[in-house]
Amino acid sequence: MVFFRKDEQLENLGDRVLEVTWAEFPTLARNQIALTWIVYDPPVPVNTGGALSPQAFWNFPIRGYSYRGVERIYPASIVKLFYLVAIQEWLEKGMVGSSPEIERAMRDAIADSSNDATSLIVDVLSGTTSGPELPAAPFETWKTQRNIVNRYYQSLGWEEMATINVNQKTWCDGPYGRERAFVGELMDNRNMLTTNATARLLHSIVGGVAVSSGRSQAMMALLKRSLNPADLSTDNDEDQITGFLGGGLPPEAQLWAKAGWTSQVRHDAAYIEIPNLRPYLLVVFTEGRAHSKNRHILPFISQQIATAVATLGSREQ
Repeated sequence: MVFFRKDEQLENLGDRVLEVTWAEFPTLARNQIALTWIVYDPPVPVNTGGALSPQAFWNFPIRGYSYRGVERIYPASIVKLFYLVAIQEWLEKGMVGSSPEIERAMRDAIADSSNDATSLIVDVLSGTTSGPELPAAPFETWKTQRNIVNRYYQSLGWEEMATINVNQKTWCDGPYGRERAFVGELMDNRNMLTTNATARLLHSIVGGVAVSSGRSQAMMALLKRSLNPADLSTDNDEDQITGFLGGGLPPEAQLWAKAGWTSQVRHDAAYIEIPNLRPYLLVVFTEGRAHSKNRHILPFISQQIATAVATLGSREQ
């Protein structure tokens, strides 16, 4: 049972957005995009500072749309969102102690998408470290420890998490030594996510029920993005706005998001509030070398979705 219900209005609007997108970008194949879109109808149950209990929140009916939402796709830096929630859970449970370095790593992994910061978080989560290849028996122990984040997400009992894989660090040049052995000769143990799984995790954060109300609010603060042109990086690929979903929003919009990109993929996961419109959550994954370099596809989709949301009526209705 997926966490949102489908309805005819959003199906029609979502299908139309995709058809317009394929018309605008004809080289984007039907199997090179996945999308999950959640609309928060009034009374809006999210971004309330955790006013709803987890039980009330999860029982709150929401509607959504997905296209290839269950397809496993290499997530690039979107996986950092999953490591962020996990480290907050570990901190909450006292499994690790807070430190200035952990706080700095969480901030840099999300705000700047730092791979080095993410590497520390994965080490702390799993009690493992990178390094030279290991003998067989110690390597088996290392692999078991490294899969602890997978076990955490399986323990939530969410069907969207059944097929994901979140056990690899994020790299600039790629893995070496035991990390290269762990990812597999054919890279078959790479991180893999779906847009539905990503949407559900972000939905829980925005709802204030990821780990705890206070920790959800702390994570929201890390995910907040400025749309002010003066705040954007001069290096367009680094600001997580230009070329991503934030690039298609009006300047008065509020955005909480985490992007991910490599030479093969360009993704974004965002919660968006536009004045007077219903808030919504949008996760879009695109694949293909040419599309990963294309800074127009995600902003175009974002603009089309914002236009569709405007047809749904105000957030107070």
